This record gives sequence, C-alpha cells and structure tokens, in this order.
Amino acid sequence: MTPARRATGATVDTPLGRVVGDKTAKALATHLDLDTVADLLYHFPRRYDERGQHTDIRSLRVGDQVTVLAQVRSTNLRPLRQRNSSLLEVIVSDDSGGTLGLAFFGPRQTWRERHLRPGRWGLFAGKVTEFRGRRQLNGPDYMLLDEDIEVDDPAGGAAGEIEEFAGALIPVYAAAAAVPTWVIARCVRVVLDTFTPPPDPMPVPIRADRGLLDLGTAIREIHRPSSRESLNAARARLKWDEAFAVQLTLVQRKRRAAESPATPRPRRPDGLLARFDSALPYELTTGQRTIGERIADDLASVHPMHRLLQGEVGSGKTLCALRAMLQVVDAGGQAALLAPTEVLASQHLRSVTDLLGPLGRAGELDGDPDGTRVALVTGALGAAARRSALAAIGSGAAGIVLGTHALLYEGVDFADLGLVVVDEQHRFGVEQRDALRAKAAAPPHVLVMTATPIPRTVAMTVYGDLDTSTLAELPKGRSTIATHVVPAAEKPAYLDRAWRRLREEVEAGHQAYVVCPRIGDSGGEDDAEPLDSDADTARRPPIAVTEVFPGLSDGPLHGLRMAMLHGRLPSEEKDAVMRAFARGELDVLVATTVIEVGVDVPNATVMIVLDAERFGVSQLHQLRGRVGRGTAPGLCLLVTDAEENSPSRDRLDAVADTLDGFRLAEIDLEQRREGDVLGATQSGRRSHLRLLSLLRDEDTIGEARSAAIEVLDADPSLDAYPLLRDWVAGLVDEERAEFLEKG
Repeated sequence: MTPARRATGATVDTPLGRVVGDKTAKALATHLDLDTVADLLYHFPRRYDERGQHTDIRSLRVGDQVTVLAQVRSTNLRPLRQRNSSLLEVIVSDDSGGTLGLAFFGPRQTWRERHLRPGRWGLFAGKVTEFRGRRQLNGPDYMLLDEDIEVDDPAGGAAGEIEEFAGALIPVYAAAAAVPTWVIARCVRVVLDTFTPPPDPMPVPIRADRGLLDLGTAIREIHRPSSRESLNAARARLKWDEAFAVQLTLVQRKRRAAESPATPRPRRPDGLLARFDSALPYELTTGQRTIGERIADDLASVHPMHRLLQGEVGSGKTLCALRAMLQVVDAGGQAALLAPTEVLASQHLRSVTDLLGPLGRAGELDGDPDGTRVALVTGALGAAARRSALAAIGSGAAGIVLGTHALLYEGVDFADLGLVVVDEQHRFGVEQRDALRAKAAAPPHVLVMTATPIPRTVAMTVYGDLDTSTLAELPKGRSTIATHVVPAAEKPAYLDRAWRRLREEVEAGHQAYVVCPRIGDSGGEDDAEPLDSDADTARRPPIAVTEVFPGLSDGPLHGLRMAMLHGRLPSEEKDAVMRAFARGELDVLVATTVIEVGVDVPNATVMIVLDAERFGVSQLHQLRGRVGRGTAPGLCLLVTDAEENSPSRDRLDAVADTLDGFRLAEIDLEQRREGDVLGATQSGRRSHLRLLSLLRDEDTIGEARSAAIEVLDADPSLDAYPLLRDWVAGLVDEERAEFLEKG
C-alpha cells in the first residue's frame, strides 16, 4: 500500500487521493474515515515507541488488537502435512522479559525466516490469541526497523515497507487491519513533504505569553518528533488549541444566552411555594436552601436561567426542582420535567403528588382550589387519559407537567411554558431538549439535573456554558451504604452467602433488588452500558433478568415474593410492579438499570448486582443509591467473575472502597475514552478534539477559559481575529457546539 503519486503544495483541504494515491486514500477513508490532508494530520499518534524501549509484552491480554515493538529472539521453520505448506514459529520479546509468539502459515516461508533473523527489531501488529498456554499473533502484519533490508516481501506484505524514522521516537497510530500503523506513518511523511501549513490563527500575544509553537511546526513535530522536548512542545500547543476552541465557543454561547429575553418568574410571598414550604414535614438542608435562593433569583431575571444542578444520589435534587416549578406556577407559568424512562416519570408523579397533597389536586373533590394540577404524559397513556392530560396542559390548568419523550410530540401544547427541567440529562440528545424548549412562546428557564457527579474539568469543558450548583450533603436520617465485591468464580460460597444475606434482610422486614445487565435475548435500552470486558468475562453473554428470575425463584430465593421489572414490559405492568414494591407487597425486585435513577423505596436495604463488571463506575454508584434511603443501613453486593487485579476487578474494588461520587466520577473518566465525554459519539461527527485529557489537563482548561473570557471581553465577535473566528468554527463544528450547549 505505497503512495502512488504526490501533489505539490498540499493544503489542509487537499483530498488525500491527490497526495497518497487513490488506492491508499480509499483505504484510509473506508477504514479510518480520513478524507483530507487535515483529517490525516489531525489523526495523531496514540503513542511513541523507541527501539529497545520497555513495551511490556507481559501486559497483553487475549483478544487485544495490538502493535508491539519487539526484538526477534528465535525462529523455527517446520513443514506441515499439507503439500508445500509450512509453519514458521517466531519468538519475539521486549526488555520487560515478556515473550510473544508469531505464527506464519503457508508455502515458501524460507524468505521470511531470512528476514526475521534473531536480533532484529520490528513493529508487529495483530490480535492476541493463545495456543498451548502461550500468547501469540497469527499471521501478523509487521515492519522491520533495520535499515539494511534488501529483499521486498514477495507476498506483498508490509515487511519491505521500511520507514526511515527521523529520530528514535516511532509514532504508533490508531489503525485498522487493512491500514496498519506504518502505512499511516508513511502517508503522513508523504503529506508533510508537500504540506503548506495554513496561516496560524492563534493570536500572537497568546502564543507569546504561553511560549507556544507555531501551528505548522507543532503539526510536524507531533508526527515526526525530533526529540522528547519537541514532542512535548507540540502536544502543548495542540492541546491548547483544543481547550481554547471549546472555551471560546462555550463562553460565546453563555453570553448569547444571557442576553436573550425571558419572562421573569419572581417568587410570590403568599403563593403555592410558600404554602408548600410551610407544610414540609422536614427541614431543607443548608445546600437545598442556598441553591433554592440562587434558582429563585435566576427565575426572577429577565434573561433565561441555564443552570446545572448536580448532587449525590439521594441529595434532594428533585425537591429543589419542585420548588422551582412551584415558583413558576405562582408567576402564572407552567413547568415541564423531562424524564428518560416511563418508570422514572411515574416515580416522579408519585413523589410530586405525595409531596404536594391537596395543592396538586386543584379541581378534585379533596383538592385545594388555590392549588394546581399535575399531568403525566407518556407513550403508554390510553386515549382518554391522553386527551384529558393534553387538555389540562393546553388550558394551563396543569401547572406541572411530567413526562418522557412523549412530551416532545406534536399535539402537546402548553399555555405558557416557563421552566424546562431535564432529569438525568445525559440520557437525552440536543434535538430532544430543544424540541421541548421550542414549545415555549419565549425562551424558557432551564434546569438540568444529574446525579452523576461531574469533575471540575468536565464541568468547565462540557457544561461550561451553564451555571453549576452542587448539592453535597444528604438529608438528615439518610443511612450509610456498605459495598462489598463478591468473587463468585473464585469463591462460590460467597455467592451462596450473598443470597442468605438477602433473605436475612427480608426476614427483618426489609426489601431487596437484584440487578442484571441485560433483559434477555434481544436486549433493550435499559441494558447496562457496553464496556470493554476482560477476556474471562467475554466468553459468555451477560446475565439476563428473564433468564435468572426462574432460577432464583425456584432456588436461593424460593418462597419470597418476587417480580421482574425491565423496559420491555407493558407500561401498566411496570407501574403495577413498582407500586406493589413501594407498598411492600413484594420482597425482591429482579430488574435491569431501569431502577438506576428516581426509584425511591426507603424500605429497600439490600442490592445484589450480578455481572457487576459489565456496568460502569458511575452506573454502579447510581444503582446502589437505591438502597439505604431510609433509616436502616444499606448493603450493596457486587457479584463478579472478573479475576483479581484485572481492570474490571479494580473498577469494582474502587466502587466498594468509597461513597465519594466525585472520586468515582474521576475513576469513570479514566475508564472512558475522552471523545465520549466530549460528545463525539453523541454528536455523530468525528471531532478534532483528540489530545485534551479532562483528567490531566485541568490547568490548561482553566487557563484557556480565562484567556477566552479575556479575549471576548475585548472583542465579543472576534472581529479583530478573523482567522481565529473561522478556525474555531471549523474545529468545534456547529453540531458539536450544539452538543456542548447544555442549556
């Protein structure tokens, strides 16, 4: 796969076919989504190897797709029974002492044996398998790094494509089987030979203050670094570009939102909110009072509120949201709460109506005539109930509206929508949120809630155009939760003890959850988040609710009152099951992640999570927040087959070791690709935000935000920096900017 022809003066917009040839360009486009010179040059190396560097072959796992830098130790060529066929077995190793086998099958392997002489270094790429207890790569692609190779690979492989690296640092790229890393490296070299960098968009004062490289030099050095120092300087410049572009976009959007007109919804001293507060059977926490005052001030403003309310599981976010909704109703408006699932929407309905009492039943026999009505809109409503709800919403009689995606459909019309509350915002796309906002005559106030704690860098980068409030304390009387890992494969007796422990809690008058990562054969939207599983757990599909329920009811939980709950059940059945569990008519609920948020049953004290390694860290933290919500202590048991010291087991141990959601959020961030956090997956577009780490680059992100504010204070439209304005528009495209706009 050698570049066929070259163009002179290639620019960032030049199609790759004009530089590297049509065949190679097609492979880059098909397998890596790289179409232009800019796409290729912003496909940065994922790491850099050095000849003789410790690459730790011992850390490779079966199933990994890898590229390793290693030295040939020995070869063994032997014939096979098939005519004219042979097997070449090669052993390679690195300085860690780890060894890896390479297996090449086929006729005429003698030439390869001559190439792969002991002592030679090379890059070897393939999928790790295991044969007779030894890890190996079958028929791997490879490139030898010795510069004295004279014979090309007659099979047309990569062994003859020798890259004359400028220095000791060897770039290793995210690659595909059809386009190995050395082919990408060669294409980059060809492009750089003809590349004309664009004018540097970064203002000279910013570059000078921070000692940043110019853009052209940074791009060259990150692909073909002349030293570690020059590589670090290149990464610093390109990381700054990413952080600065995002912060400029977010600060601009926040300012535009602040300038938009909104209908003020001031607090009424003798209204529903005042009566609600006076009737509360408990005191608000200090955090709830403080944040409530901030929200009240926001709602009274002539500009729309855009606030993120984050808080630990059970910290009382829903109560803060309800108080905000009542303030809007007092001011003559309506409030809508968008929930991700019918179970959560129904739970909110029960909680809100219970909290409001007669104040939420205006027009009913036992309702307060000065109160309001609460309406629920879900896809499962019957025709009559839907007509009644829509009429109440359209007339304004229903001041508080709760619902799922069904709220977004045509025909759901509000009299005066003043506040939009989005619960568990990460479950919704930009289009869904905007569809609800569009139902208001004027820009509504927006409150976004999440029970997943957000590290400071994520708050600055992903939620940087929102004012952030955090509820850190739990309401009085809330119990602690003990969490333990149950290694079922290593110690089956521990699992038996877990089931006995559940029965003990039920015998003491409490209730329990059993959580599974999957519904059944065809799956569903409430299946656990997909994770990269360890090889030991990848051998079988995740445990499913519909499969485990019969075994539990006939086995260790025999005689207990049990029911299933998952997203594929009819809405009426889901609601009936949750109501029965809330009333104490069921002992055990065997469920999927449909119970992850919003489910509030104070009598539930124990949760057993099966195949716990299949869940994310934050997801496990959310799940265990369903127990210990009353006065009795909670217990969460994480059942796993993951081996000790494996990444999955380490993740579970971290969850068991702390109840600090912010620390767990950082661990979760370490486990996830930065692109997912920054929204590349959600936006559906490939992003050029590739180097910035939300964990390691907090200082860069903070400095970029300060610089963005300073630049925009002086020049809100960037009229003095047209190159910077156009560059930001290209780096953070409009679709990504829409994703980043959380308000």
